[in-house]
Amino acid sequence: MGPLERVAESVRARNGVSRREGDVRPAPAPPPVDCVGPVRFGRRTKDLVKTLRPGDIAVIAHRNLDRVSAEELAAAGVVAVINCEPSSDGRYPNRGPLDLVESGVSLLDLPGDELFSELTEGTEVRISGDSVLVGGRAVAAGTRLTAAGLAVLLEERRLEIDRALAGFAENTVSHVREESKILTGDIALPATSTVFRDRHVLIVVRGPGYRRDLRALDGYIREVRPVLVGVDGGADAIIEAGHRPDLILGDMDSASDRALSSGAELVVHAYEDGSAPGLSRLDAAGLQSVVFPIAGTSQDAAMLLANERGASLIVSVGAHFDLVEFLEKDRDGMSSTFLTRLRIGGSLVDAKGVSRLYSPGIGRGTLAGFLAGFLLLVVVVVLASPALADLFDLIWLKVKIGLGL
Repeated sequence: MGPLERVAESVRARNGVSRREGDVRPAPAPPPVDCVGPVRFGRRTKDLVKTLRPGDIAVIAHRNLDRVSAEELAAAGVVAVINCEPSSDGRYPNRGPLDLVESGVSLLDLPGDELFSELTEGTEVRISGDSVLVGGRAVAAGTRLTAAGLAVLLEERRLEIDRALAGFAENTVSHVREESKILTGDIALPATSTVFRDRHVLIVVRGPGYRRDLRALDGYIREVRPVLVGVDGGADAIIEAGHRPDLILGDMDSASDRALSSGAELVVHAYEDGSAPGLSRLDAAGLQSVVFPIAGTSQDAAMLLANERGASLIVSVGAHFDLVEFLEKDRDGMSSTFLTRLRIGGSLVDAKGVSRLYSPGIGRGTLAGFLAGFLLLVVVVVLASPALADLFDLIWLKVKIGLGL
């Protein structure tokens, strides 16, 4: 047995799972508890989470449920998630389903999406075992996912990551040929008023742990005052953290109306042919914007814009840095993200590194408060001591004589 196989066996042992001739069988576990609640439907998880309420049961169609969506579903307070697509189809190590189940949310995978047409919004359902019940009648049946089983499958996919890596590498080579402009810097930049030259730029993307990382940078933001760039829904995260974005860049499909109307400069990410589906939303709202046609993802476009405009440092919140996070996005365009990293080089750092290395000094507000408190203390001490009051009067008299007052 090789070292990788021994790792897999140890994981199975920790999770109470036995293996027999390549067959993974979870050890007997207590039956899952029933979940009851109204169903809320959404084929786009990132849109659905904005409308969910605690106690809801989310019905989604999200193949390979990613970690960001899992975090947001759990944060919304849902008791269960019914997925009409495989939560993990086994093509790469996908941690999202395990994170969701470990957060206490039940996860049921269904073989089809008939539930979208069979039930109406708000219908109260019960998830009992592997079945979905309405008024005691079974309307669908699937597979209830457990933390033990998901942990084993996750480790097995990690052992098979070489296949996913080969596909990613082939796609990257293809993009090197097709998108050489990213590496050469031959990019037509939009005319923006935001000044990047010699400034720190903080780019916020809806990625793993983006809210937590943004909170950790609060002192850095208030003292250094970097240019704040929100990539689509990342703009809302900036506002929720108590700041205002300087620039919003993206497809404009997940940023809220509040963010778009915050006064930030708006840059619409367009396809290379110049078509920009998100532009119609801004035009309808009467908002001014510029278009940035470039291949790749919106976070690539934001980083390239900041880099080519002379930013001294680019700090990324929620962006994708390790291989699993790249694969987790499940889109061909992530290879262009890899090329963008090569182009930017040492100018790009992750928010986690900044929050660990940066120690904010004493701000002006803190210093002013300290001085005001000190002066108040001096006044109280002088007024409370007649001898000090006489000394203070004498000093003040000499000052007046010296100034000829």
